[in-house]
Amino acid sequence: MKIRLALLTFIFVGLGLSCHAAPSRPNLLFLLSDDHSYPYLSTYDDPNVKTPVLDQLAAEGMKFHRFFTGAPQCVPSRACYMTGRSPVAARMTRFSAPLPKDEITLPELLRDQGGYYTGVCGRSFHLDGATKSGAAAARVFDEHYLKTFADRVDFLNSCPDPEVAGQVAKFLDERPKDQPFFLWANFSDPHHAWNAPAEFRPDPASLKLPAHWPDLPGMREQLADYFAEINRVDRTVGEVLTELEKRGLKDNTVIVFAGDNGAALPHGKGSLYDPGSNVPFVVRWPGVVKPGSESHVLVSGEDFAPTLLEAAGLEDGPKMSGFSIVPLLKGEPFTTRKHVFVERGPHGSAPVTANMTSAGYDLGRAVRSDRYKLIYNCTPWIPYSPVDSAGGAGWKEIQEAHAAGKLAPGVSATYFTTPRPVYELYDLEADPSELENLSGKAEFAKVEKEHREALAEKMILDWDYLPLPDLMEGGQKGGKGKGKGKAKG
Repeated sequence: MKIRLALLTFIFVGLGLSCHAAPSRPNLLFLLSDDHSYPYLSTYDDPNVKTPVLDQLAAEGMKFHRFFTGAPQCVPSRACYMTGRSPVAARMTRFSAPLPKDEITLPELLRDQGGYYTGVCGRSFHLDGATKSGAAAARVFDEHYLKTFADRVDFLNSCPDPEVAGQVAKFLDERPKDQPFFLWANFSDPHHAWNAPAEFRPDPASLKLPAHWPDLPGMREQLADYFAEINRVDRTVGEVLTELEKRGLKDNTVIVFAGDNGAALPHGKGSLYDPGSNVPFVVRWPGVVKPGSESHVLVSGEDFAPTLLEAAGLEDGPKMSGFSIVPLLKGEPFTTRKHVFVERGPHGSAPVTANMTSAGYDLGRAVRSDRYKLIYNCTPWIPYSPVDSAGGAGWKEIQEAHAAGKLAPGVSATYFTTPRPVYELYDLEADPSELENLSGKAEFAKVEKEHREALAEKMILDWDYLPLPDLMEGGQKGGKGKGKGKAKG
């Protein structure tokens, strides 16, 4: 009998199945709103919205003020979240592309290395190729098996926002009880078109507007519509969290809330200004993250996957370029980023036309440090237009005010200078709305050169297909400041 027991013990230890249980891994829940710019949660002291559920999540965890997605667009930013790489490195700068098969995603690593039960639900996750590309493109996707997410996760189900909580319940019901889970729940709100009921809508007259949004009646009306959808998604998130509480799972789950990119309004979605990629980011991790804490350090969408992998006790994927912020979440010494990088590529599935605007096609890159932002416009001859909302009252009134000479000079130059400057440099402490272009000014030459070099390094390491910026090695070669170019009438 003793020999038998000794033999069994040897076998179990040899197989890694010792009597000591493996450390339990936390569950992981990723809640992603759509087109949601910072600072539009009331926990950030923004008076335009009321978000009690997400405010409570922040009160129980850590909120971030300077979290930036990898792109100001849905598809590339989500590719960045899932791969821990820039959209350029992951070959996902074309909006309609499916994620390449050889890009290993966060849920795959969690499932294969950590034994997680994994799922995606809610609004389209956008990484199996655009469904609006037409029959010919769809045939290529099918013939070459380019739609891969059904194999990358255990549970995959798209649905409208009112059904997300039900899908979360279904996922949790189907989860094997001995497995930790990772679930990515997507929401459509506050994506355009905006249709939230009046109960969620603030009074347009009560809103506070930043300098990059002219105070016009149509702008206020559209903002009220947009903020209503943020108020509504707060309630939808609450329904999901209730499903966790019903099952006693909330205290063993790392909950992350974020936006995928900024608001579909001027200066936001599709642009390389901060409102296009600076999004809310909240992490609740009971027993690890100090309740009510906050951070102002720069964090990139590339850092998301490495962070959740470390939270699960796993190694980064071999190609990930992001950095885990787990030490920061734990209140431990942490080396902060010097820069975050944002890319802009084609948007949607529409073909290139002779009269298109930047809403549909634009190529650009940006690098942001604590204080400064450099934007590198590679298609400056294409006139600016906001993504999704160009037909709305806000943009139409901005165009009319510009034609009548009634816009502030910085606002007029930002939206209507043609061609746009190749280089834009902003002092974000002095000019948070990014309206005064400092590129080419002698007193900022050193700052501009440093940022161009940082951007060039990132582009080289990511095998970027765009030409590198001029590195000013033969002397200063800045772009024209806004207000000094030619604004179209």
